[in-house]
Amino acid sequence: MRRLREILLERGLVSDEEFAEAEAIQRELGGSLGPTLVRIGAMSEDSLLSVLSEQVGMPVLATAAAPSVEAVRDAARGLNVPVSWLVDNETLVWRVVQKDTDVLCVAGPRIHDPWVQESIEQWRQASVRLYLASSVIVEPVLIALRAADSFVSGAGADPVRLMELADEAPVINFVNAVIAEALAMGASDIHFEPFEDKIIVRHRVDGVLSQRRVASRDVFDAVSSRIKLLSGMDIAERRLPQDGRQSIRISGRDVDVRVSTLPTTWGESIVVRLLGKTRLIPELDALGLEPDQSAVLLETIAKPNGLVLVTGPTGSGKTTTVYRLISHLNDGYRKIVTIEDPVEFDLPGVLQMTVRQDISLDFATGLRSILRQDPDVIFVGEIRDSETAKTAVQAALTGHLVISTVHTNSALAAIPRLIDLGVEQFLLADVLRAVVGQRLVRRVCASCAAPATDPILEEQAQTLLPERLRRAAPRWTSGQGCAACAGAGFKGRVGVFETTRIDAAMQHAIRANAAEPELTTLARRLGFTSMLEGGLAKARAGETTFPEALRVVDVSPQ
Repeated sequence: MRRLREILLERGLVSDEEFAEAEAIQRELGGSLGPTLVRIGAMSEDSLLSVLSEQVGMPVLATAAAPSVEAVRDAARGLNVPVSWLVDNETLVWRVVQKDTDVLCVAGPRIHDPWVQESIEQWRQASVRLYLASSVIVEPVLIALRAADSFVSGAGADPVRLMELADEAPVINFVNAVIAEALAMGASDIHFEPFEDKIIVRHRVDGVLSQRRVASRDVFDAVSSRIKLLSGMDIAERRLPQDGRQSIRISGRDVDVRVSTLPTTWGESIVVRLLGKTRLIPELDALGLEPDQSAVLLETIAKPNGLVLVTGPTGSGKTTTVYRLISHLNDGYRKIVTIEDPVEFDLPGVLQMTVRQDISLDFATGLRSILRQDPDVIFVGEIRDSETAKTAVQAALTGHLVISTVHTNSALAAIPRLIDLGVEQFLLADVLRAVVGQRLVRRVCASCAAPATDPILEEQAQTLLPERLRRAAPRWTSGQGCAACAGAGFKGRVGVFETTRIDAAMQHAIRANAAEPELTTLARRLGFTSMLEGGLAKARAGETTFPEALRVVDVSPQ
């Protein structure tokens, strides 16, 4: 039998450095090499099981073939195997009848280990079928078995016992496995959604939700308690929404998890947002900004004062863009202070403050306090109300560079939005330096991109694109689906932007309370390109697809 290390290195699944790290951990803590590689994030559990399947000649159990809790309980009782043994060895047992033959099925991530094999042989069963199975399949069944044995299922469960259960191995392993799987997929959010007889786990990858796992409803109380415990929430409180945040280490990575719960008919819906403790903020061109758009922003933030607004819906990448601008300004000579809800990434050298509604620390209150700290640059996470809008404008008027975000459908819509919030037109015209609008579109996977000639798409592009964006030869592409993108045809996202500086003509229009179409006409004289045009241009250049650009950029060209 070939060694696991030899196979993994040959296929390029793990590097020599990762093997060395795993072996060091294995020597210190014990355990098998394969699970250690998964634990440090060197590879996914699914990849490991696929290789082990070839190495030991065992099939991998499909999710649809997983046994019910009742089937495992009945088989374990028949074999006189305690639930504690199944839990300790991460093993499921159940019986199926095939061609009038009673077959004992045994599955688990460590089913090939000698001590598990030895126990199975002692059961003296005539017909046994062995399967490798992932933790996200095995652990929910074990959690449900433990929950049933401990009488902790249902709304009346004892909080003390739930806390104990949340610290038991099956629950810890399942939650860790789900988070590790999400990290490996590049997911931004994990959704745990309870229904009458099941719990559905969904991941948001590149802005799109997809179902990943379905488990018995019996596991939900233990799983939700584990997640609450991780994020510092009150386990006993199930009637009110809660928010929590905590730093954890999963798959060898430090991860900030931001958790939100919402009481629903069948239990609390839980959303876990995954945030790296630190990360490399991409340069402006890597974010998707065109050279002329980057020039507008860099020229604007070089000014000592004024207001810069970044607009777009939730999840459009506004914070990443702002962090890039702040990183550019963070030269050690400026004092930069932020107020955010919440702080999403640590920026060394920047003073970051989190909104705390529970103690009446909102954006407006925090901003007034920041002004007494003698800052040069201020980032206000979001302008939501009149008080924050007016305070931000006053801060810009008194010599500070203020960067903030607003939820609007286009960049120029931010101007009437602030006026609607009570900002005087003449004050806004004096302080506003630039506005940015953005969306995120999925990138075509580079590993499986292929030309996609479509005369209908080309005709639509000719209609929607302005003349200056039609000149390059079209490169319509689509992803065919491969291992690199998990069959999706897309891998990663890129921003689509619209930016404009505020010149004298724009200032005059703002003072006159001009409508958005008039502002757009003036902006076009400065080279303004709408997000729709930018999205189509990226599709034409082969970065995304035409349908994806139209799906995301739903604003009409001006």
